[in-house]
Amino acid sequence: MQRIANLLVIKNGQVLLLKKPRRDWYVAPGGKMEPGESIFEAAVREFTEETNATPMGTHLKGVYTMMIQEQDKTVDEWMMFTFAANHLTGDLFKETPEGILEWHPVEALATLPMAEGDRTNLQFAANQQGVQYGTFYYTTEFQLIKENIQSSIEEVNHPNE
Repeated sequence: MQRIANLLVIKNGQVLLLKKPRRDWYVAPGGKMEPGESIFEAAVREFTEETNATPMGTHLKGVYTMMIQEQDKTVDEWMMFTFAANHLTGDLFKETPEGILEWHPVEALATLPMAEGDRTNLQFAANQQGVQYGTFYYTTEFQLIKENIQSSIEEVNHPNE
């Protein structure tokens, strides 16, 4: 099963997105995990490779299963781990072989062209507390068939209270 980690930087009401040339869709910078890598390490490495910057305040925001279906049969499946960060250091690339980096208002996540599952998880990452979990079912052309979403907010237990 393919494992993917991506990372959304949210700073001053803006999000850093990568416009992919193939479909002109926006994504959070990220990519495939390497063997032995933690999901955190993969998200930070992929973000840094694609942006030339280092994310700060990185934390997990979503764990997703992606199901690609053709005529009611699963033809591919992968896991995606979405992280968010509230700052970055370094000088951003303007353009990379992966696409063009652009800052957009958080509200633009509702309307920018992107996979609908990405819209769901990036809006959650930018606007909600806690962690989201879900399964997205797509056609081979990445048209969303359905999604099944849950979320949780971590409870902090203080032993002396």
